[in-house]
Amino acid sequence: MYIVVLSSITFLLSFSHFYASSNTRDGRAAEALLKWKNSLQSDPTHSLLPSWNPSNYYLNSHCGWAGISCSKAGIITRIDVSSSNVRGLVSGLQELYSQENEPTGPIPQEVGMLKSLIDLSLQINFLTGPIPASVGNLSNLNIINIFENQLSGTIPQEIGNLKSLSYLNVLSNKITGQISPKLNNLTSLISLQLRDNMFSGFLPPNMCLAGQLKFLGADHNNFTGPIPKTLKNCTTLVKLRLKGNQLTGNISEDLGLYPNLDYIDLSFNKIYGEISENWGKLQNLTSLKLSNNQISDSIPTEIAKATQLQELDLSSNELAGEIPKELGKMPLWVLKLNNNKLSSNIPKELGMLSNLEQLNLAANHLHGSIPEEIGQCSRLIFLNLSCNTLSNNVPFQIGNLGTLQSLDLSDNMLSGELPNKLGFLLSLEILNISHNELSGSIPTTFSQMVSLTNVDISNNLLEGALPNIQAFVNASTEMLKNNKGLCGIGGTAKVYKAELPTGQVVAVKKLNQSEDYGMINLRAFKNEINALAQVRHRNIVRFYSYCLNPRHSFLVYEFLEGGSLAKVLRNESTAAGLDWITRVNIIKGVANALYYMHHECFPPIIHRDISSNNVLSDTDFTVRVSDFGTARIVKPNSSNWTSFVGTFGYSAPELAFTMEANEKCDVCSFGVVTWEVIKGRHPGDLISSISISSSALQILFKDVLDQRLPSPTNEVAEELVNIARLAFSCLDASPESRPTMQQVSRTCRLEFRHFQDHFTKYS
Repeated sequence: MYIVVLSSITFLLSFSHFYASSNTRDGRAAEALLKWKNSLQSDPTHSLLPSWNPSNYYLNSHCGWAGISCSKAGIITRIDVSSSNVRGLVSGLQELYSQENEPTGPIPQEVGMLKSLIDLSLQINFLTGPIPASVGNLSNLNIINIFENQLSGTIPQEIGNLKSLSYLNVLSNKITGQISPKLNNLTSLISLQLRDNMFSGFLPPNMCLAGQLKFLGADHNNFTGPIPKTLKNCTTLVKLRLKGNQLTGNISEDLGLYPNLDYIDLSFNKIYGEISENWGKLQNLTSLKLSNNQISDSIPTEIAKATQLQELDLSSNELAGEIPKELGKMPLWVLKLNNNKLSSNIPKELGMLSNLEQLNLAANHLHGSIPEEIGQCSRLIFLNLSCNTLSNNVPFQIGNLGTLQSLDLSDNMLSGELPNKLGFLLSLEILNISHNELSGSIPTTFSQMVSLTNVDISNNLLEGALPNIQAFVNASTEMLKNNKGLCGIGGTAKVYKAELPTGQVVAVKKLNQSEDYGMINLRAFKNEINALAQVRHRNIVRFYSYCLNPRHSFLVYEFLEGGSLAKVLRNESTAAGLDWITRVNIIKGVANALYYMHHECFPPIIHRDISSNNVLSDTDFTVRVSDFGTARIVKPNSSNWTSFVGTFGYSAPELAFTMEANEKCDVCSFGVVTWEVIKGRHPGDLISSISISSSALQILFKDVLDQRLPSPTNEVAEELVNIARLAFSCLDASPESRPTMQQVSRTCRLEFRHFQDHFTKYS
C-alpha cells in the first residue's frame, strides 16, 4: 500500500457501465466511499469527510454527502474533496470499480480503468513516483492537473493518445527527460504548463499546429534548441513563459506576431538578435520580459506603440544607443534597462510615466544630470541609477517621491551637497549614495527618515554629524567609511572667532544645547574641558578658559589662522604650498602630540577622533591636535568600554565589533591621516588594497603621491616610502600588531632628520 495526499481531487465518474441495477449500484458505491473514507487520514478542522456517515445511509443518501454529486438517476458523477488536506490510500478509489487490484505506486496504474473520467485533478499534494502510463487509456480526459507535487520520471508517451486533452499542467514537480514526440498529437491543447521541473531536450515542435494553444509555460527547466517554429504563427497565444532555460535563436526571426498576446517572458536564455519594431504592433501586450539574453543593437522607438505595455524588462543584454524618449508616452509600471551599454542622457520624458513603480537604469554608460522630471513619477517605489557616469547635483525633486522605498545612486560622479528635501522621503527603507563626490554635511531633515533601515554613504566627501536614527546608528563602518569627516556624537558645538578687548584673537566653542542632542553634547563638552585642562604640548591646541551654564556654555582656546588640515588639503593653492618637508613636519607634529598623550600624561589620554578635521594649523603650518570631546582618560583598574565615537573613515576597524577604548585606535587613525597628507586627499580603499612591501610602495608612489607637488627626488622618495611603510603598519587589522605612538614618534624623528639632510644637500 502507498500513502498519498489528496488535498485537491476532482473526478468526474460514471458508473452506469459497471453496476447492474440502481439499488445495487448505489449501495455498492456508498459502501466503497465509506471504505475509502476509513483508509484516509484528514484534518478534522476543515475536512469534508465527517459528513460521510453510515448511520445516515438510505437509498441515494450518499448523494447528499459533502463533496459528492449525483445524476438524477442517483449515479455518482463527481467526487470533490479539494482543500480537505486528506491523506490516504489511492486504493480506495479502485473500490468503486474493483476489489481485486492493489496500487503499484502513489498514483496507481488502475487509474486507467476510469474510462469515463474527464477531469483528473490531483494538484497541490505530496504525490511521488512516476505518472502512470495507463493515464493514456482515459480517452475522454479533458484536464490533467497534477501540479505542485513531487512526481518524478518522465511524461509517458501514452499521454499523446489523449486527443481530447485541453489542459495539461505538471508544473512544480521533479519530472525529467525529454518531451516525447507523441505529445505533438495533442492538437486540442489550450494550456500546456511544464514549469519548474527538470525537462531537457527540445520543446514539442508542433504544439500549436492546430492553432488552439493559448497558454504555454515551460520556464525554469533545461530546454535547449530554438523556440518551435509553429509558435511563429500561433495567433491564439495569450501567455508565453519560457524563462530560465537554454533556448537559442534569433529573436527577430523565431517569433512572429501574436495579436492576442498578453504576456511574454523569454528571460535567462541564450537568445540573440535585435528587437523588431513589430513588437509595437502587439496592442494587447502588457508584459515583455527579455532580460539576461544576448540581444543587441538599439531599442526601437516603435515599441512605444504597444499602448497597453505595463512591464518592459530588457535588462542584462547588450543593448546600445539612447533610451528612446518615446517610452515616456507608455503606461509603464515597470521599466528595467539595467546592465546594458546604453549611453547618452536619461530622457526627461521618463518623468511623464505617472504610473511607474520601478525604474532601473543601473550599470550602463549614461551621463549628464539626473533629470529633475523624475520627481514627477509620483508612484515610484524603486529607483536605481547606479553604476553610470551621472554628474552634477542630486535634484531636490527626488524628495517629492513620497512612495519611494529604495533609492540607489551609487557609483556615479554626483557632486555638491545633498538636498534637504531628500529627508522628506519618509517611506524610504534603502539608501545607497556611495562612491560619488558628494560633499558637505548630511541634512538635518534626514533625522525624520524613520523608515530607513539600510544606508550606504561611503566613499564621498561628506562631513559633520550623522543623523540620530537607527539606520545610521546601526550602520557598519563599511557603509560610512572614506568620507571627509563624519562623526557619530550629533554636532557638539559651533566655533566662533572672537577678539578680546586686549586685542587677542581666540576661538570660542559654544555648546549646542538642542533637545535632540543636549545631554550627549554636554557630556562631550565636559570631556573636552577635563582633557584640555590636563595637557600642555606645542602640538595640542592651547586651552584658556570655559563657562558651564544651563543657558550658555562655551570654552575658549587659541585661534589658529590656518584652519583645519582637511581644509588646507582641499584648497588647491594652500595644498600646493605644503611642500614635502612641511608635510613630513605635519606628520611628525601629530605623532608627537599622540606620543605625549599616550606616554607622558598620567593617567594616559586617548583622543579617539584623530582626523584631518581635528588637526589645526597656524600660518606657518605648525599643527595642533584639537577637539577633545570624545577623549577618554584611561583610569587604571577600570572599564574602558564605551559606545562608538569618532569619524568614519578614520576609525579603527575593530570598532565595528568591539567598543574597547585603547590607544591602538588612535594609532590606526594616525595612519590614515599620514596617508592623507602624502596623497593629498583621504586614502580611501588604498589603505586596504595594497601590501606594505617596499617594492609595492615604490611602484605605488608614482600614482598616489599628491600630484599638485613636484615629484620628490629619489632620496626624498625613499624617505617618503619609509614613512608610508610606517603608516601602513599603523593600519594593521590586528591592534596588537600596530606600533605604539612611542615607536612611531621615534621613527618620525629619525626620518625627519634624514629628510632635512636631503633637502639641505639638494637645495
